[in-house]
Amino acid sequence: MFEIVEARTLARGIKLFVIEAPRIARKQKPGQFVILRLDDRGERIPLTIADADATAGTVTIVVQAIGKTTMLLSMLEAGDSILDMVGPLGKPSEIENFGTAVVVSGSVGTAMAYPTARELKRAGNKVISIVGARSKDLLVLEEEVRAVSDETYVVTDDGSYGDKGLVTDKLKELVAAGQVNYVLAVGPVPMMRAVANLTAPSKIKTMVSLNSIMVDGTGMCGGCRVLVNDSSQFACVDGPEFDATQVNFEVLMQRNNMYREQERASIERLQADPEAELKRIRDSVHSHECAAEAAAVSHE
Repeated sequence: MFEIVEARTLARGIKLFVIEAPRIARKQKPGQFVILRLDDRGERIPLTIADADATAGTVTIVVQAIGKTTMLLSMLEAGDSILDMVGPLGKPSEIENFGTAVVVSGSVGTAMAYPTARELKRAGNKVISIVGARSKDLLVLEEEVRAVSDETYVVTDDGSYGDKGLVTDKLKELVAAGQVNYVLAVGPVPMMRAVANLTAPSKIKTMVSLNSIMVDGTGMCGGCRVLVNDSSQFACVDGPEFDATQVNFEVLMQRNNMYREQERASIERLQADPEAELKRIRDSVHSHECAAEAAAVSHE
């Protein structure tokens, strides 16, 4: 069991959790993720590690409530527990001194990009962050990003905060000025594809973090298969970060939409009686905690 020690809302539908996970906290590196399961009947979902405290033995994740499991997770509070969590998974971000590194993120993707931006700065890069969201109430971790960046630009689709427009508008200006050596894009697939198309003509090294469907996180199930450089790779073990010029974004979007109808039906069932679902989760975790305690006593 993994206890939630802190839970707080960051933005509309977006929540931060600090979770006790000492082994993961000691070993994690920027760009890696965990896969968690709320109860023994739930699905396994991947979530990027936004931060970690090896001394306290905790990891931080940021969750946007868009599917059944993330909605249920967002209903939990400090003191609740998650049944199981495995990690750190995936390859860490590539950290070296590129020169000027631009980190482009969209909404909850900022939580994924933040730790890599921090380490790029520590490696001696000039870090420029472009943080985007549809509106001000979906913006997260702005102050944290500003603290690890030499320059920070905030862009919203509706102009409710920062500049009005798309993250690619600001990136285009920077590329045109000839001051970009490396780009990392984390966020919605259409945004990452647009970034890849923008930087490709200038041959700027560009990486994207792929948010494909995952199940086991070991490459065995094949659920996170992505087409990279015309060959199949697995986001869980070969990624999640890949060279943007080699990613087939069309295939990625098709695979991510495979279970849309099943997800819609699951959300409808949850919304019919969310409190009952929440109680089921808590009861299930509690029963596992009691079983674990009983097993520990029997071995004493």
